[in-house]
Amino acid sequence: MIVANTAAFRAALPLGGRLAGLDVGTKTIGVAFCDSEWTIASPAETIRRAKFTADLAALTALFGRQAIRGLVIGLPLNLDGSDSPRTQSTRAFARNLVPLGLPILLWDERWSTQAVTRTLLSADTSRARRAELIDKLAASYILQGAIDGLSSC
Repeated sequence: MIVANTAAFRAALPLGGRLAGLDVGTKTIGVAFCDSEWTIASPAETIRRAKFTADLAALTALFGRQAIRGLVIGLPLNLDGSDSPRTQSTRAFARNLVPLGLPILLWDERWSTQAVTRTLLSADTSRARRAELIDKLAASYILQGAIDGLSSC
């Protein structure tokens, strides 16, 4: 089940349980997890993309080890809220994850990378270190926004 509404996502989730946040890019997938009480998201890792079957195997192993109950996937909409080719690609990626049997929430991520980049720049992080951290931190930012939204519904 794929939804873009926090109330429908919450209704599809079992009581409690950890969630995973994904920032799906063309070269990497940033991954973050939250605690079972949905209070704080933490960056986990960045997966270098390969063929989808390899990406799926890596994600399945991660989700199994972390006892994940639902997925939040960042949806890269245009600034005006319309779809872009990347948005369509992300929706297709989400559809390919449906067989995992986990509820999926598509979360507006228009500002996630910019917000994380500003934070890293203000911390005087080197360009190389920013490149290493940006995807998993963006996933954490996306997941935190979603769990904040879940707590209000």
